[in-house]
Amino acid sequence: MQSDKRPREFYVLAAFFTLFVLFLYGPLSAIVILSFQGPNGGLTFPLNGMSFHWFGNLFEQQAVGDFGGSFRRSFALGIMVMVVTVVVSLLAGLAFRRKFAGATALFYLSVASLVVPSIIISLGIGVLFSQLGLQPAWYTSGFGAHLTWTLPFGVLIMFAIFNRFSPAYEEAARDLGATSWQTFRHVVLPMIAPPLIGVGLFGFTLSYDEFARTLMTSGTYNTLPLEIYGMTTNVTTPVLYALGTVTTLFSFLVIAGTLGLIIAMNRRRGRA
Repeated sequence: MQSDKRPREFYVLAAFFTLFVLFLYGPLSAIVILSFQGPNGGLTFPLNGMSFHWFGNLFEQQAVGDFGGSFRRSFALGIMVMVVTVVVSLLAGLAFRRKFAGATALFYLSVASLVVPSIIISLGIGVLFSQLGLQPAWYTSGFGAHLTWTLPFGVLIMFAIFNRFSPAYEEAARDLGATSWQTFRHVVLPMIAPPLIGVGLFGFTLSYDEFARTLMTSGTYNTLPLEIYGMTTNVTTPVLYALGTVTTLFSFLVIAGTLGLIIAMNRRRGRA
């Protein structure tokens, strides 16, 4: 009978992972629990009854905060950023499969914004719009600021995907008489579709919860992260926790839906 002797590193890693999960989800669980405070409950423990009162309060007129409007703006901005990130990352991945003049410099320029502090980029874009006499807004300057955050990640992911992609599949398709578009449509795109969906999810989530790059570029109307931040200094009821619970649940649903789509596509491709 073979004994199960795990190395010491296994237990160290397990302990570290446990602490990481507690650090990540401990505060989140507290917010979720406090969001079910009774109508007379406060912002701290202990619970004063259990109810869905503060979730219903989200849909009522608020003295402070625009929940619905900020959520719609963040959702629309996330969709815009997701679409552009997917398209540009895909085109960049295809372009960089071949050597061309200035490829190295262009690559480093495309990822340079990752090493620049986000607040500096936000401030720079805001100042630029002011100097040009343009009014910053979440769908113009905010949109551009978010792309400086999502595009480098999308491009790096597509580089990794195409570095592992064998050109033999494309050569076989061309040998069978397929055109360049048919090869891309029926061979390349189905094979890279799951990671491409992952790039879209990455772009949406990075934009949806981005704060620093939106701070100086959102203009008059706040996105959801800015609205929540503003509410932390004004709202004194658990409605803030209810909002956090709802937005977190929405994020998990988006992630779960995307993962389900990727799994379904992989199974379908496996059967084919």
